[in-house]
Amino acid sequence: MTATYTWDIFSTLDGYGSYNEHGDWGGYWGKQGPEFLAHRLAQYSENLRMVLGANTYRVFAQMLATEPGDSGVDDNWVNRMRHLPTTVVSNTLTDPLDWPDATLVPGDITDAVARLKTESDTPLRSHGSLTINHALMAAGLVDAIQVTIFPVVSGTTGTEPIFAGTADFDLELLNARTFDGRIQQLSYRPTRHR
Repeated sequence: MTATYTWDIFSTLDGYGSYNEHGDWGGYWGKQGPEFLAHRLAQYSENLRMVLGANTYRVFAQMLATEPGDSGVDDNWVNRMRHLPTTVVSNTLTDPLDWPDATLVPGDITDAVARLKTESDTPLRSHGSLTINHALMAAGLVDAIQVTIFPVVSGTTGTEPIFAGTADFDLELLNARTFDGRIQQLSYRPTRHR
């Protein structure tokens, strides 16, 4: 059986995945709520294997290196994510990784994920990791894109447009939910537009 691969990404309404140092939004652009955070914990409490690229791993490892409460990231789902089995695909990192259950896999991301999809008995999920997920979409290895849209426009401070540089894709809506009356989560099946 082939494991499914979901790319999980946070975004502003105008398509940015983060903001620059002049932005004062704070995590989740300051729009998280209890319903959203409970849903995230439920999603990450499932049996999953995380897949990260080197850049996202470095950001997460630095941000989450301290004990809960010390890093400023106290969300239960983030702490749960850090303790899931994780594959980090990188040709620049070396073992040991500062992550509780991480496996470093050198080589090509598409080869690594194609192999994981065949071998894994649990669903695969990536949070962030724009560069690797662009490559995986182009290779047809992303089964679902879960975009969580926060109700902000960050035209001045926005960085990292999440779909910049990708090919064209048609999207089939799989699921749509609203949390805390303001946060939209949309799940799509991507198909390369021909």
